[in-house]
Amino acid sequence: MEDKTAKFRKSVRGIYRLMLILWCFIGIITIIGVYLIADPSLSAFINQEPEKTTIAISGEDDYDRIENGIHVRTGLVDAPGLMETVNNCTNCHSSKLVTQNRMSKERWKATIRWMQETQNLWDLGKNENVIIDYLVENYPERTTGRRENLSEIEWYVLEP
Repeated sequence: MEDKTAKFRKSVRGIYRLMLILWCFIGIITIIGVYLIADPSLSAFINQEPEKTTIAISGEDDYDRIENGIHVRTGLVDAPGLMETVNNCTNCHSSKLVTQNRMSKERWKATIRWMQETQNLWDLGKNENVIIDYLVENYPERTTGRRENLSEIEWYVLEP
């Protein structure tokens, strides 16, 4: 009799475990179903095209607006060659990278050749001289570094 009782208890435990697993599975399915009914756009089964995002520009004039002699979008100086520089240089990097690298005409040419050889910069054609002239004229090479050397310093000793 004890053997039958042990078998019965074992089978009841198995049925209990199976029922528990089924109830958990049904609960999860129910939660997912309610969630998808509440917001069907979250369904993995609906084939949806991604929404296209567009940047609203109030007009062509705003996009290339000049204020106080500065191109607003890039911060570059308004002068002959500005748009050639904007169209060719700011496609790949920030205008800040252009303005912080103040170089001579020869160094700009060498930098452009380096970008063409290693960074896939396209052939600038007749715009190359226009761009280089713009950069040399408006962002000339500096002879000083980031700050001038300190002078007339009065040194003192720190005491513990």
